[in-house]
Amino acid sequence: MDNMLEMYLYETNTLMEQLDELLIEAEKNATFTTNDVNEIFRIMHTIKGSSAMMEFSTLMEIAHHIEDLFFYIRENGMDALDESHKNDLFNLMFQSTDALRIEVEKIENDEPLSTNIDHIIANINSFLEKISSSGDKAAADSSMDEAADSDTPVADGEAIARINQELAGCPESSMPYFIRIHFEEGSGMENLRAFMVITALREIDLNFEHYPNDVETNSDTSETIVEKGFFIAVSSEEDLERALQAVKLQNSIHSYEVIENAAVKQTKKAQAAPSGPSSADSGSKAKASPAASAPEASAPAAAAASAPAASSAHNGAPVKQSLISVNLSKLDSLVALVGEIVITESMVTSSPDLQNLKLDNFTKSARQLRKLTDDLQDIAMSLRMVPLSGTFQKMNRIVRDMKKKLNKDVRLTLVGENTEVDKTVVDSIGDPIMHIVRNSMDHGVEATAEERIAAGKNPQAEIVLSAAHTGSEVIISISDDGQGMNPDKILAKAERNGILTKPASDYSKKEILSLLLLPGFSTNEEVTEFSGRGVGMDVVKKNVEAVGGTISITSETGKGSCTTLKIPLTMAITDGMEVSVGKSLFTIPIANIRQSFKPQKEEVILDANGNEIIKCLDAFYPIIRIHELYNIETEVTNIEDGILIWVETADKSYCLFVDELLGEQQVVVKPLSPFLGNFNIKHSGIGGCTILGDGNISLILDISNLYAATQQY
Repeated sequence: MDNMLEMYLYETNTLMEQLDELLIEAEKNATFTTNDVNEIFRIMHTIKGSSAMMEFSTLMEIAHHIEDLFFYIRENGMDALDESHKNDLFNLMFQSTDALRIEVEKIENDEPLSTNIDHIIANINSFLEKISSSGDKAAADSSMDEAADSDTPVADGEAIARINQELAGCPESSMPYFIRIHFEEGSGMENLRAFMVITALREIDLNFEHYPNDVETNSDTSETIVEKGFFIAVSSEEDLERALQAVKLQNSIHSYEVIENAAVKQTKKAQAAPSGPSSADSGSKAKASPAASAPEASAPAAAAASAPAASSAHNGAPVKQSLISVNLSKLDSLVALVGEIVITESMVTSSPDLQNLKLDNFTKSARQLRKLTDDLQDIAMSLRMVPLSGTFQKMNRIVRDMKKKLNKDVRLTLVGENTEVDKTVVDSIGDPIMHIVRNSMDHGVEATAEERIAAGKNPQAEIVLSAAHTGSEVIISISDDGQGMNPDKILAKAERNGILTKPASDYSKKEILSLLLLPGFSTNEEVTEFSGRGVGMDVVKKNVEAVGGTISITSETGKGSCTTLKIPLTMAITDGMEVSVGKSLFTIPIANIRQSFKPQKEEVILDANGNEIIKCLDAFYPIIRIHELYNIETEVTNIEDGILIWVETADKSYCLFVDELLGEQQVVVKPLSPFLGNFNIKHSGIGGCTILGDGNISLILDISNLYAATQQY
């Protein structure tokens, strides 16, 4: 059951994401296309069926009523809806999908489903009633009465007359061909077996109708199916052939027969040749055949359906995709194993026993092994890479809802949504991106179009969400063309809150904007649905840094703001610079290094607090001596004897003093043991560790927390 539930949740969440994207795009176009209607109908039918199987009745009921709604729209077309109806339909669909998503989240959190969804069902039903005119109902009733009262002669005897009588008044009675199915005696749950047949036919994209038409939801139909059989109705010989191919593959079917609808056939003949004589023997044909018997024993129509299965490829049968879903924990194990292989390969080729030995064959094999391990590592890492499109597309819904609630005209532009990032990283940055987009919508964009026009801007504001690869990291930016941020207002608020660490006049614009990332800081004076609660950008910063990323803010008053996230492609393997301090080894992520150089003693000066600083590119940066921070014994204490590495992260930039550089190396990141968390290792500037080729352990420095650690001592 756990595996079934996991598959159900995966499928349902995937369908819900597809539905959200479809609804957003359709709303932009102000209507649903025929393909949109068919796709929504298919999605709801799938969710209804899988939810019924899992006995999630709440989800099944909501999906079932939405399916009914779109069945009506599919039959009558979007032209039957006026503009107000279309707007109401979009709002209704977003409300209904929200209700579905809430129920799915309850299942994921192992919470009981809602017991009262009457208001949702009532909204759907009332809308369906509103768009169904009394004239359409009268026309439908009239046509069904005519079909029921039709006295067209049936030439093929009592059996066909009885079947037509059974089907009179049902949608199937207007179709030219029927397949009547009898399930094995005593098989039980005939309604569910019929539903499995329906599902199989829908999978081959077949246009058909079935009777009874409520087998999915009405268990009482089992008795009707046992007594009269289960009927599939199709509109052409081609569809009949494809349907029979699918029916033959189903289990528990005792027999089936093909039936031509005499009334429809004779009506067509009369229309084709109204003056010709009626044929007394041109009525319906029926031929029963056991499901396992030879196809040639069937009626001519059934014989046509007995063509080789290969021919179904020409009838639009779907081609299965070579895709599988894999549990993320298995991918984690694979990446960990590949990391061990990389380490072991490096240990073998770097063994001190092989030093100064001329082993040509070994060296050649070692090079080939290195190439294979690199390829294996790339493939293993690519398995965890997923596009950002899923996260980006969700922002469409955020913008759409806030547009309506805030009455702002804003468009969201997505750039580079196919950029791929590690799965664990994608899961972690969804909330930060959403928070930034909401900030831009709430108090980044001007309140009215008049304000934008007065400022010489387009009345419609724009938020641009973009992503791009830059080496070992992904740059994600969220920019808007709104009113920007007022540095004076930010500085004044920070001063009132008492969070300034130096005189206000000493703060640069970059430093002022960085104050927004401090805990509890908010420039919004009013508490709204979207902001002003004191839980702000500090949470965003924390989440981004948790995946090894950095965040920075730029803004220009009156022109807009931009928040930039720098996210590593993966947290498992990274490029690092190996350095030594005494007998200890450290790894500094290459992404954080700006420059390394040999300093001169006269270049180092002391600030007002007696701390060492050095000038780089016309700016002064503090120097952090690693051996002093971690109390490491080393003979390299003179500034001229060591190396300075200029590092940068988000709003911090400083220089690290180390003994020497050992070289660049791709390292496998190993998390520290959980019990070390009791010693606050993470906030001491240590982000993890790695095992080098010679077996030594190198600690990976967390540049963002390293500077903060120096302020504590």
